[in-house]
Amino acid sequence: MPRTILQWLSLVGVIWLQSINGTNSNFPAYSSQLKLLLSISQIQLNNLAFASDAGKLFGWLSGFAANYLPIWLVLIIGSALGLIGYGVQYLFLIGYISNLSYELIFFLTILAGNSICWINTVCYLVTIRNFPLDRQLATGLTSSYLGLSAKIYTDIVDVVFPSSTFKRARAYLLLNAVLPVTVSVIAAPVVRVINGGKTKRARAAFIVILVITTATGVFAVMGSLGSVSSWLSPFTSAVGMVALLLAPLVIPLGQQIRQVILARLKGLGRAEKIYIEENVSMEKMEMGVKDRESISESRDGSFGSSSWEFSISEIELGESENDDINETAEDINVIEEIGVKLMLRRLNFWLYFFVYLFGVTLGLVFLNNLGQIAESRGCSASVLVSLSSSFGFFGRLMPSLLDYFFSRTKYMISRPAFVVALMAPTGGAFFLLVNPTNLFLYISTAIIGVCTGAITSISVSLTTELFGAKNFGVNHNVVVVNIPIGSFLFGYLAALVYRKEAKEDGKCFGMECYRKTFILWGTLCFFGTFLALILYARTRKFYNSQRS
Repeated sequence: MPRTILQWLSLVGVIWLQSINGTNSNFPAYSSQLKLLLSISQIQLNNLAFASDAGKLFGWLSGFAANYLPIWLVLIIGSALGLIGYGVQYLFLIGYISNLSYELIFFLTILAGNSICWINTVCYLVTIRNFPLDRQLATGLTSSYLGLSAKIYTDIVDVVFPSSTFKRARAYLLLNAVLPVTVSVIAAPVVRVINGGKTKRARAAFIVILVITTATGVFAVMGSLGSVSSWLSPFTSAVGMVALLLAPLVIPLGQQIRQVILARLKGLGRAEKIYIEENVSMEKMEMGVKDRESISESRDGSFGSSSWEFSISEIELGESENDDINETAEDINVIEEIGVKLMLRRLNFWLYFFVYLFGVTLGLVFLNNLGQIAESRGCSASVLVSLSSSFGFFGRLMPSLLDYFFSRTKYMISRPAFVVALMAPTGGAFFLLVNPTNLFLYISTAIIGVCTGAITSISVSLTTELFGAKNFGVNHNVVVVNIPIGSFLFGYLAALVYRKEAKEDGKCFGMECYRKTFILWGTLCFFGTFLALILYARTRKFYNSQRS
């Protein structure tokens, strides 16, 4: 099979993997039920949310494994960890396993959280290596589907268990266990690094993917809005989402059809060449011309066939130009190519680390607590989770769109500057949450979802540009170690404030449950914005040289 088709099949496989890999993002949708089923406190529930993120502490293992093991094996190992982690918890909730201690559930949650790192590592490595010149666009497109995971899981649960809250909690755990391993087995044959050949830019194909991806995001947002979702049935929403996830297959299928057509045109060219040569030979025999004239005519016949062959070459070239595919030998531009030991000694790393901690990690902690926040303010947790998931999808997609259309122009800002522009509204959204109206809750959730998703998408390319592509698998997993650290610190503080304001039954209702927490998070986010400004100032010279 041609290399180009294999590249696009790998991208489709990565899209499918990312769309089901955000298993920890649907935790808020069933956290309240899990708290009741396990009879645990708010702090213990927060510790389980931390455990899911704590799996990232060992995410560097997947980076090392990817350097020595086949990509398909790394993928299967990751999905198997999730099957064990979520599967055993599901068997406990349905009563098949009894006397499962809280400590063991904590460990299983860490195991399940670590599985996400393995699948993410495979997706990032395959995308960056197969599309090095379009890495920001390709990684942004694929990772944007990770933001849809909660929406996809919620759609499936809504179809199967539309009303029973306890059955919904069990259904989420079952899907978390089974769906990733199923999709991994399906995608494993095509999700691999394609070696050989020159690197190409494929603008027309990426435009088609962008249109499909944007349509998928619009459909997800429409399904999350109450006014639209009221007439869109859960079954229709689920079927529509599946159809849109299958839609990217039109790219490799189109490439295959194009190859078949070109092969047939070449075959016609050879047949015409034989036909012309036969006619020339017949004319020679009938006319009985001299050898010299025969040689001349023979040359004329050869010229005719050459003209036909040239026309076939023009057709192939025209197809490539129409598809706007240009071969290039550009390299990935980085500030320096270093390993994890040298990276830990760089000031840029620690600035980047704390920017991520006070930006993305704070946003993720907020999303992890959406279930309890919704309960305290009398809102639907599923609606808020779907809303944050859908807008997070567009957030992850936004940097790719800007990079694709403006990367070669003077209007494109650098990635550190982009992070600054996203951190500021995130801090403002936390302060908006202090307002008691539900409208501000929905607006703030959407803003935090968009900005968190966008910074997450940018971070993949930013890690590469700051510290190189050779050791990306390990370096980026070290950067995201701040997620479990921040999840524990910020989540634990939020749980302490919640418990202080709670009633005797352990539940808290009203604005005071999270008011002080939101003010603290907003302040820290603005401090992270200041750190992002320093990182921007330190790297401005490098990014300016890329535009010149």
